[in-house]
Amino acid sequence: METFLQNNMLALIVSLVWVLPWKGYALWTASKRNDKIWFIVILIVNTFAILEIFYIFYIVKKNPKDLLRTIKSIFKSKKIN
Repeated sequence: METFLQNNMLALIVSLVWVLPWKGYALWTASKRNDKIWFIVILIVNTFAILEIFYIFYIVKKNPKDLLRTIKSIFKSKKIN
């Protein structure tokens, strides 16, 4: 197992960078919509972000522009006066 991780560290990092934003946004959306079943399923099932993308674009029915706008608003820094 240790040699597998050493030989495939780049693949592990790339998969984490791909999966974590999708999973985070899908979980955040499910919690805001009070979709308890979807929250639990997304939290437990790992499908390399396929389930998360399905939830975001088909269940929630958001278009990509709304998704980008929401992501920007999440990461927008507050102005300090």
